[in-house]
Amino acid sequence: MGRLKIVMRGATGAAAALLCAAAMAAAAPPDFTGVWTTAGSSTGGNSSPATGALPLTPYGRARLEAYRKLTDGTDDSPGRWCVGTGMPGSMLGSGAYPMEIIQRPEQITIIYEAHTEVRRVYFGDRNAPPEDRIPGRNGYSSGRWEGDVLVVETDNLVDQVDQRTPHSDEAKIIERYSLDGKDAQGRRILKVEMTMIDPKFYTQPVVMTKRWAEVPNGRLLPYECPEEMWLDRIAEVAKERGVPNPFNPDSVSVAKD
Repeated sequence: MGRLKIVMRGATGAAAALLCAAAMAAAAPPDFTGVWTTAGSSTGGNSSPATGALPLTPYGRARLEAYRKLTDGTDDSPGRWCVGTGMPGSMLGSGAYPMEIIQRPEQITIIYEAHTEVRRVYFGDRNAPPEDRIPGRNGYSSGRWEGDVLVVETDNLVDQVDQRTPHSDEAKIIERYSLDGKDAQGRRILKVEMTMIDPKFYTQPVVMTKRWAEVPNGRLLPYECPEEMWLDRIAEVAKERGVPNPFNPDSVSVAKD
């Protein structure tokens, strides 16, 4: 009888452990870790207002027109000078380059191949105190889970009139990440719904959607934009001074022994 009780207790304990493990698995959020590329229109497409259709305030329109007056007819842009796109443009897919997500319980890191832009989304106690949050083109991002949906709130942005969805330094962006089935190739689809609130630039919230398709065993490639600018500068200086360019082997004379 004693042995039967022990066996029954063991079975009950094992069942409880299985139930606990199942409950923990059910409560665990989805894992977005991986490399993602812009999804095709077959997944429902992506949407962001054309610049001309943006609900700009008079102030926002004046700022944008001033920027266009300065840059129209030139090939000058942030990207040409190796400046990252910044939010929300980076998440909308700068130049259709892929992105990588690295997910941990306390932090999610998003790396965009273009300009090697990096965003860090902090959770709970991992967040920095407000006074330690440094403004930037991608701002400061805090995350939380609402069931299977990742909610990211971004503020501490800097004034940007140099992207297709311009905004002031008062802008706040709310993103909602969720898995949205699979495409015809069987790849997971990640849907990102974005709402940007900026009363200084817009008369109403700007809503955008971006869909990303997972790249199996994907890897990001190096994006060394500053190096190219450096090499161009060396070539320019060599030409100005009439000396060989040391990075061009054909222009350097080698003394014979």
